[in-house]
Amino acid sequence: MRKEDTVAESTRLSLTMADLADSAGRAFGPSSWRRITQDEVDLFARVTGDDNPIHLDAEVAAATPFGTRIAHGLLTLSLVVPLMAEVFEVEDAGMGINYGLNRVRFPAPVPVGSRIRVSGEVRTASEVAGGVQIEVPVTFEVEDAAKPACVAELVLRYYH
Repeated sequence: MRKEDTVAESTRLSLTMADLADSAGRAFGPSSWRRITQDEVDLFARVTGDDNPIHLDAEVAAATPFGTRIAHGLLTLSLVVPLMAEVFEVEDAGMGINYGLNRVRFPAPVPVGSRIRVSGEVRTASEVAGGVQIEVPVTFEVEDAAKPACVAELVLRYYH
């Protein structure tokens, strides 16, 4: 891993369950950069059955407005798990779950071979039976791109 790929400790948000209820407004990230490979795109296509040529066929993709193969939007979104784990944690949670998404948009493509990273903020925190629910807007940035690849509002729940 190159030095510029590491995550600075100051970007990491580490909370306890007691802190979580009062965490609205706390930011985290960005994570380290992660390169998107054609092997990952091919595997995602096989697993999901999404074999759109824009993701898999270099010749077809070259003739599109993107000019190259691009990652699936949902592949990009799914990478929130490892990327966010680098920069956000609830230390003493017995369990954390993805409760859902309020909004997701894919404003720009992720060309295969490019690098992405994620950052976010706890927008709201509220108590639920046995735990805390947070709404977390996240942004996936593509290195050297003008627009983000994905903006999403995650709804996460943490339990003791």
